[in-house]
Order: sequence, then structure tokens, then C-alpha cells
Amino acid sequence: MFDELHEECGVFAVYGHPEAANLAYLGLYALQHRGQESAGIASSDGRNTHLHRGMGHVADLFTPEVLGRLPGDHAIGHTRYSTAGDSGLLNAQPLSVTCNKGKIAVAHNGNITNAAELRRELEHDGSIFQTSSDTEVILHLVARSRERTLPGALREALLQLEGAFSLVFLAGDRILIARDPHGFRPLAFGQLEMSGGHVSSVFASETCAFDLIGAVYLGDVEPGEMVIVGPEGLTRERYAPKRDTAHCVFEHVYFARPDSIVFGRSVEESREIQGRKLARECPADADIVVPVPDSGVPAALGYSTESGIPYRNALIRNHYVGRTFIEPSQAIRDFGVKLKLNPVRHLLEGKRVILVDDSIVRGTTSRKLVRMVRSAGAREVHLRISCPPTISPCFYGVDTPSVGELIAANNSIEEIRRFVEADSLGYLSLPALRESVADHVEHKYCYACYTGNYPTELVNIDELMSSRERR
Repeated sequence: MFDELHEECGVFAVYGHPEAANLAYLGLYALQHRGQESAGIASSDGRNTHLHRGMGHVADLFTPEVLGRLPGDHAIGHTRYSTAGDSGLLNAQPLSVTCNKGKIAVAHNGNITNAAELRRELEHDGSIFQTSSDTEVILHLVARSRERTLPGALREALLQLEGAFSLVFLAGDRILIARDPHGFRPLAFGQLEMSGGHVSSVFASETCAFDLIGAVYLGDVEPGEMVIVGPEGLTRERYAPKRDTAHCVFEHVYFARPDSIVFGRSVEESREIQGRKLARECPADADIVVPVPDSGVPAALGYSTESGIPYRNALIRNHYVGRTFIEPSQAIRDFGVKLKLNPVRHLLEGKRVILVDDSIVRGTTSRKLVRMVRSAGAREVHLRISCPPTISPCFYGVDTPSVGELIAANNSIEEIRRFVEADSLGYLSLPALRESVADHVEHKYCYACYTGNYPTELVNIDELMSSRERR
């Protein structure tokens, strides 16, 4: 699936490494799939904070010359797709401010559900905002805190926030890491050994960032936990009472890279199990199983293994499509999909095809995919989706459309099948999805997009909904 649902954000932090900015660059490079709109790195040499951010991809923004202007042994980084706040350089992160706590920078993955109310209160008290991002609210809360230390001010600020946040803060001589009490968004920590026995602390949205820099994954920052790494070492504390855990299950369905460990579990394993269970629940009499690359690949492999139907890479993805391209003036049907995927005709001609994708959101992309496969000669197209129908928007950092735009919120499965023009359509059941992420006993994941049951009280849900309508 692509273009129907936007990625969220990726964060990275490192402390105690002479090439901190270079490591942050590599970490963001590994997390590029989580957001392609903007990126930024802030570093500190213990006295001064240095910041560079811009619109575009990590590799384009951070040349050796730019990285050379980011000295210091600790740094934080961010790659973004807008989920709250308008797109644009002003909202690119990390955000930085100078206040009575010194110069601090912050990068955030998630969505603060009470940000609008907090912003109104802050503006009433005289705060002036430079961006439309909910992340800036956090900076203002820290800056206005009467607590004398930065950890104390951050602790006070965090207790006022509702919603989802995995945060990395940069201060003059330390980094601070925090995760919301429900643990919506992932945040892993690890260490990187250097010569002489020294060890650097690293934090990232996904462990694939650790793999690239050679760091060892140690575990996750716990929900409701704050970690401080500075000259005195590493300290961990719980800043908020424990609440019901609500990990975003969509990380294991779509967002995260399959080579990552997210919430302590292999993403590849989860997706292959989804495919296996999908084959049991929604079988089809067909000749080949074809994934919608890239996120549909592990589930398609699982479906093929369980069903015994051969797996074929019959849709080839163009990985080099940029943010802009020249569209021909003469209308070409389904041009956007053709730009990114091309069918292998000799694999599809005359075949009954099971097309495996991770989700259907609006349905328009799915219809284009079915048409593409059929126009390449497929005799039948059976669409299989490795998660339940998406019926509710997410308010915790995933840029899902409004209820009115979610096809499954307004149509039966048969009506969706007719819309996407498939010969049959099958979704994975919610119990099977729970089992795929080993959550059938403890119930530690959030399934709100499939159930409409939100794990937090959304006191400003009307405002959140109208915000989605505007976007």
C-alpha cells in the first residue's frame, strides 16, 4: 500500500560519541521510510547547540559539509511526515528554543491529543508560537515551568500531555528521552561500543537504525519512563503512573521495516503470521500469490507457504520515484500507480491471482492495483488484506483520513469488493491479528482504527476530527 496512508515520524538520539551527528544521519537514513517530507539534526558540544533541518530526504539534506557544521558528542534527529501541523520548513524538527533552562531542542513522534487546549492556555498567558506543530507546545510547557532543572521541567510538562509521544530532547550537556504512559509509538534503546571500552547510548524509533551503525539493541524505553543520559551517566525513572499499554498495532501491519524489532517483537515474523492466518481464514482457488510491494511481501510469503500456492513477484516497484515528477499532459489512466509499480505480464497472463496487501484505506489505490493486474492479463484477481477493515481515524500519530473517507467505515465488504473491482475480497480478522502479534492474552496493543474504541479520553475529539477534515 502507498499514497493512501502517510507514514508518521522517526526519531534518533545518541550520547557520548565523537561523531554524533554522523551517527544521527545514518540513523535517520535507516528511518527514512517513516517520513519523507523533512528531516533535521541538532547536536551539542557541551556549550553550544547546532541545528540543521530542511525539506526533503535525509541523504539530500545532510552533505559532508553540512554534517561538518554539527559538532559535538551528542545529537538528536528527526524525519517527518506531517500528522499534526501544516507541511513546511517551520514545522520541520527538531524544534529549538532558548529559555531559562538553556538552549534545548526536541524531536517528537506521535500526536498530542490535547495540544489545542494547551496551546490556547499558553497563548492566553502570553506565549507566542512560531509553528502550527503540536511539538512546540511541549517546548513552551518546559520553558514556562517553575522547576529549576530541565529534568524537573520536562517531568512537569509530560504530566500535562495526553496522547502519543516518543520524545528525544537535547540540552547542553545531556539528552533526555521520554515515552507516553500508554507506549503508543515505539522507542528502542541500545549501546554502541567504541575503542578503549567506551560505550555510547543510542535511541531510535526502530532497531534497523541500530543495525546500520553497529549498535546493540538492549530493550525499549518503557511507557511512562524518562531516561536521562549525561556526564554523570544514565538514569531511568518512571515519571507517570502505569496505564494500560496501547502499542500501535499498525507498526506491525505497515509502518515499521520488516527487519526491525518493534515493541520487542520481530516485524517480519508478525507479518508472515498475518499472511498464514489470512490464508486459513480467506482461502481462494488460484494459481499464484502476488504481493503489493513492499509492505505486502511478508504477508504474501506467509499466505503462499500456508496455502501451497506459488509466490511470484509479479509487481515490480520503482524505488527511485522522487517527490516531484513530470506528468504527461495527455491523461494516462492510473498514472500515479503506474509510476511506482509495473506488472510482469508473463507471470500474470491467464492466471488466477491472489493479490496480498496490508490494508485498504480509501480504496482508490486498491482499485487501480486490481485494474493493473487484470489489464496485464490476469483471469481473476482475489484481493486479500492482512489486517481488519479500517473503520476509524487514528489520533495518535498516524495520518489516517476522516471517517467519511474511510471506505470500510461506510461500506460493507461486498460493496468494497465491487468498488475495487476484485473477484473476491478477504480481510484478516481481529482475533487473528491479535494472535499474529502475540497479543491474544495480555492485550497490550491499540486496535482503535479497527474497532473505534480509543484507549484515551479524547476530550477534544470534535476539534481533532475537524482538523482531519481540513487536512
